[in-house]
Amino acid sequence: MGAAIALAGRGIGRTAPNPSVGCVIVADGRVVGRGWTQPGGRPHAEAAALGQAGAAAAGATAYVTLEPCAHVSPRGPACAPSLVDARLARVVIAVTDPDPRTAGAGIALLQSAGIAVTAGVRSADATALNAGFFSRIVRGRPFLTLKLALSIDGCVALADGSSRWITGAAARAHAHLERARTDLIVVGRGTLSADDPALDVRLAGLEERRPRAAVLSRTLETVAPGQRLAGAKLLCDIAEVDAMTDVLTVLVEGGAAVATALLAADRVDRLLVYRAPVVIGAGVRIGDIGLRDLGCTHGRWRPSPVRMLGVDHVEEYLRTR
Repeated sequence: MGAAIALAGRGIGRTAPNPSVGCVIVADGRVVGRGWTQPGGRPHAEAAALGQAGAAAAGATAYVTLEPCAHVSPRGPACAPSLVDARLARVVIAVTDPDPRTAGAGIALLQSAGIAVTAGVRSADATALNAGFFSRIVRGRPFLTLKLALSIDGCVALADGSSRWITGAAARAHAHLERARTDLIVVGRGTLSADDPALDVRLAGLEERRPRAAVLSRTLETVAPGQRLAGAKLLCDIAEVDAMTDVLTVLVEGGAAVATALLAADRVDRLLVYRAPVVIGAGVRIGDIGLRDLGCTHGRWRPSPVRMLGVDHVEEYLRTR
């Protein structure tokens, strides 16, 4: 299952509106088929793995990170019937599909065909990997990560709004990897004006994984032709992102005004904080988010282990809901 989860990770940020799934088929202790969801959502992982395994799939065990789909789609065959047709002996599933069109029907179909099913293997890891898909199905909106680059004293920019660069090269490379794994990047009008960001992926071999970009502003009517985000989608409110059904994950890269608004609205699912060993002093900070009682904020954020990135370190916090 660990190998299947690793394969699923290859498609994150490229498969929307479908989840990114990994599948490994094992026969007689040997891997005979591997697959992961391809860009655009098709082919599915199971189809790719079955195509590679061929006749060797008969009597084999398939490890799949998400319950094989059972609903009819105009875009391709359902995976549960395909596994039945391939005469698998056993299917091991990490997590059941929250999509009501499948939601247990895939498992039931496999079992009715005499295929042994084991579910719940590394379910937490598989769920976390596809947090965007689960958020879209369960909450009706994408999973939103707010990225902040901070100085020791908590500034996100100099007093004039410029923030290039607070962190070092290693931290910036990590941030580009985050971009490569998201469907949509959002910045505010302030960041657009101060930094004129490109929001591309500047990592060797991943340049083509540049996500779509949007600018959040109630005043802009267009992005200036000379700016690097010319043609980016303009949004008046984050609710417009929630309505984009082909977006599973959103990365918000600032600045302070947008961060303040999202935190005040409790719309952030994940905080990604890059902290640099610099002191700015009279700089820009996150504003009032409406907190009036410290007691109500404890327990809202679950931290992950801190990692060093060169001289900087990255902190990750998941919103507890």
